[in-house]
Amino acid sequence: MSQTTRPLSILRVESEKDGSHQIRVDKIDRVVVEAPLTIVLGDQVLATTMRTPGHDLDLAAGWLVSEAGLTEASQITSMRAFAGSSRLRVVGTDFEVDDEDITEKEVDSVRVRLSTDVTPPRPRAYITSSSCGVCSADVLDEFKSPVAPLHTAKWRFDPQYALHFVEQMRSRQKMFDMTGALHAAALVGSGNEVLFVREDVGRHNAVDKVIGHALTSELLPLTDHILVVSGRVSYEIVAKALTASIGAIVAVSGPTSLAVELARQHDQLLIGFAREGRMNIYSGQEWVAA
Repeated sequence: MSQTTRPLSILRVESEKDGSHQIRVDKIDRVVVEAPLTIVLGDQVLATTMRTPGHDLDLAAGWLVSEAGLTEASQITSMRAFAGSSRLRVVGTDFEVDDEDITEKEVDSVRVRLSTDVTPPRPRAYITSSSCGVCSADVLDEFKSPVAPLHTAKWRFDPQYALHFVEQMRSRQKMFDMTGALHAAALVGSGNEVLFVREDVGRHNAVDKVIGHALTSELLPLTDHILVVSGRVSYEIVAKALTASIGAIVAVSGPTSLAVELARQHDQLLIGFAREGRMNIYSGQEWVAA
């Protein structure tokens, strides 16, 4: 909790029954933390992103799925998370820790080593904000098609489940309950069960955390799986889902035009505005059960 929220003093204004307002001073509110994380490959910083601390290894792994096309957990030979100069934990296929790897860091970082068959992603020379995602026009040219089918031939989606998935995701948003300032993403399995939920101040970070956990859990490719997101669906969200071969997206808010176009190109089921007893289907209508 100390990493993800911070108690700050505020002025709280509350409306009275007569329409007047009363200012209550010296109140404390928990504010979600937004802090930088660097993803480092060898001695080279690949990216610095603004995120909510927590599940940083999932975030780095998911980012590498999109940026380096990872498909198997074994392609990450080691992955270590650092807070300043303090090592937090070790995951991956290499559990040995070398003292020479532990260096002073001004910000939190995840240090990664990849197998030789992986082409490292191009480093970004700018900080990715919690709202912008890729923030780069060349992503339109660099997107690669899914490595596996998005659906099996008999897979169909019952739309009544969409609202249920949103409710299930919302019930697991513990940090949102405390702050009201976090996005969420959830992964639903082929048996219509919500597998896990991740929260972050950035929509794309929450998606990376979900996909990254799926990678390290050896679940990829995510054929017949569903991604549920709490906010709008941008081009980048669809691209990340397609890279992981996710068959459907269910969103609480609406999609952008580029997101719809990309989903239609790959026959991905895309549902928006899944709330208040209704939803819109923008792509992949043939995958909806009659």
